[in-house]
Amino acid sequence: MTQMFYNCKNLINLNLSNFNTQNVTKMENMFGLCENLINLDLSSFNTKNVNCMSQMFYNCKNLISFNLSNFDTKNVTNMSAMFYNCELLSSLNIKNFNIKNADNINFIFFNCINLSNINLSNIIVKHIDNFNEMFYNCLNMPKIYFSYFKK
Repeated sequence: MTQMFYNCKNLINLNLSNFNTQNVTKMENMFGLCENLINLDLSSFNTKNVNCMSQMFYNCKNLISFNLSNFDTKNVTNMSAMFYNCELLSSLNIKNFNIKNADNINFIFFNCINLSNINLSNIIVKHIDNFNEMFYNCLNMPKIYFSYFKK
């Protein structure tokens, strides 16, 4: 599913509730450059076999909020720039993200200037060497909570 909807600049609404993603391993840049995408239903996505979510929502400037709490991320190794430049994103539920195998989360929330509601309490990053500029230009982030944070 790498770059499946990449550069679909006029796409506004997308319901993928009937997609069967159980065998998918790559979702890299899946929605990259979908600048006008507002609504996105990923509630039925099965991500247990996915190992790359890099730039998955890259430059989705108009996405405001969506729930990824059902994403199984235990096998994902690369989440770099996953939400890069999601300027209007204000709320994100990633409470159940498991990044124990991730080795790259650089720029994951880079320039998410309106992100103000995010729960990172279950995110442990002590084993990750690459998390440069993770929250760069996240102007509305109140407080960031991690179970363990090492630089």
